[in-house]
Amino acid sequence: MSMIETTRDVQNKLLLRREITCTFKGLAGKLKKLEAVDMIAKQFKLEGKVIVPIMLKNHTGRPMISGTFYVYDDEKLAREHVKPAIFKRLDKAKGGGENCGALPQCALPMVRYTQQRSTGTRPTALVERR
Repeated sequence: MSMIETTRDVQNKLLLRREITCTFKGLAGKLKKLEAVDMIAKQFKLEGKVIVPIMLKNHTGRPMISGTFYVYDDEKLAREHVKPAIFKRLDKAKGGGENCGALPQCALPMVRYTQQRSTGTRPTALVERR
């Protein structure tokens, strides 16, 4: 008996990708996205293809996780269709995000409050880059 149960497996010909929705039984709270990608690649024999984990959802009160994955043949096509934030999170999970502090696009906005005006209005927030 497999721990992965396929809920939906659709070939999207318009976007040139395969969309797989699965249920992982008994892995609630233990499964990470990269581990789920490895399990999907082995289950469906998808070596050499780009698998993007879109969503992993835990079910309350049940030891199971539902996951949605997109399978592309080409990484360039995947990067065009999927939001860049998803790839940034995957790179960070793989260990490629250590140098994020040195890059200006990774800088988080810092909120600084100005002093209250004498007119009795609320303080305003200014957003600055670190």
